[in-house]
Amino acid sequence: MKTPPLPFSVPRWAALALLAVAAAMPVPVRADAEPSLPNILFIVSDDLQACMGAYENPVCQTPNLDRLASEGVRFSNAYCQYPVCGPSRNSFMSGLYPGLTRMKGNKKALGAFHLTNEDLAEHPSIGQFLKEHGYFSARVSKIYHMGVPGGIEAGEPGGDDPDTWDVAFNVLAPETYSQGLFELLTPNRLHYGSNFASVIVPNELDATQADSMAATQAIAILENRVKGTMEGQTNHTKVKPGQPFFLAVGLVRPHVPLVAPQRFFDLYSVEDMKLPAVPEGDLDDVPEPARAMNNEGRYDMDELQQRKALAAYYASVSFMDWQVGRLLDALDRLDLRKNTIVVFISDHGYNLGEHHCWQKLSLFEDSTRVPLIVSAPGFEASAGQTSGAVVELIDLYPTFADLTGLKDQAPAALHGTSLRPLLENPTAAEWTKDAAYTVTHLKGESLRTSRWRYNYWGDAGEELYDHLTDPGEFENLAGYTEHMDTLNSMRALLEKKRTESQTLKK
Repeated sequence: MKTPPLPFSVPRWAALALLAVAAAMPVPVRADAEPSLPNILFIVSDDLQACMGAYENPVCQTPNLDRLASEGVRFSNAYCQYPVCGPSRNSFMSGLYPGLTRMKGNKKALGAFHLTNEDLAEHPSIGQFLKEHGYFSARVSKIYHMGVPGGIEAGEPGGDDPDTWDVAFNVLAPETYSQGLFELLTPNRLHYGSNFASVIVPNELDATQADSMAATQAIAILENRVKGTMEGQTNHTKVKPGQPFFLAVGLVRPHVPLVAPQRFFDLYSVEDMKLPAVPEGDLDDVPEPARAMNNEGRYDMDELQQRKALAAYYASVSFMDWQVGRLLDALDRLDLRKNTIVVFISDHGYNLGEHHCWQKLSLFEDSTRVPLIVSAPGFEASAGQTSGAVVELIDLYPTFADLTGLKDQAPAALHGTSLRPLLENPTAAEWTKDAAYTVTHLKGESLRTSRWRYNYWGDAGEELYDHLTDPGEFENLAGYTEHMDTLNSMRALLEKKRTESQTLKK
């Protein structure tokens, strides 16, 4: 198996410049900060299928995420609340279902959930909540929605929520303008952001890319949190010693365009790429909206173009993984790891040819399921273990509140549940969440229980899959009389979840 021949490097002048910027930022001092509070490094990938080695993919090379999984708990049945960037990010940052945030699109004007529902005007995001309780809160690159490409090429903040952060850094990256070998793989779909294009960047230009810059800036912030080695050095940011940080780092790969240095493309041979096996007529028994992301008509990629898209996607994932490794190495080098909670997620899943569908928006397993890894001090006994419990991204907010000792101060409105029991024991019987609830465009709603997936498309129809016998979701059982009892119970559960998702708890 090939490995990248060159280590990542950043020009000295660039690293020094970023360190200078971070050091010069005015940061308010929180009088109630406690030295014992754990730090939080929250890493959010973009459009990532759970295709890493830690998730049993034998092809995609992700040694750093695999290392993180060996140090924490890997959740194998974690699900997003909306398989699109903006709505999903507003949901997990607020700890609320999209039915309450009313954020169901990527329009920048909708940005923060406060702007979509006046009842949430006083509801703090994760970062704002932690900031109000003694944390230094910082964002690097895309956490709320940001146009990729487009907004990131202009260095825009996108649909950000300024109240979430003490400081926020946007990166300005070339994306489709990157110097290198460009290839459009979907000639019938020209919108950059929803088509497939690969860009092979020369290795020496890796520092020009969005995720390289984001990782470098995040490392500069980590450097800024510790005491320097220069004799007589003072902390120019006047941060109270011991003040904990909540550092949210957005990595935009593998969102299209699929940009990565040559050495990561070299890891994957197009000829060796194998597309998912799909039974003939697989989509014949599903409602029309469930076929919206089908290759035929939307992308019209031939087999070679699909294999090229898959190889480029994996190259982008490996490039993103490299940045995760840089962040983990920085924590170790600065002796911060022992008191830092590290959480890695994707904003939603992604189809890579399953059901002949590509990208997001679908309600199939691969577009709703997300990678979720939590490594936290105090839970070393469960390191390297896997939890198969059904969990949701809205569970992150109450988890952060719980692990920081702020559970009793957390907003009552939160829809999720702290993952602490599963961090203590990944097979904990007391975990009682009965289903993950996801909504999407075209009025689609989905429930995922430990055994069943039920998709409802209004008048267009329904889908029911038994993951015990059909993990690929190939046979829609919604029309089978022998499964009517299950169908009715899932309908009732969906009604319950829909009501809960639109209810503001007080």
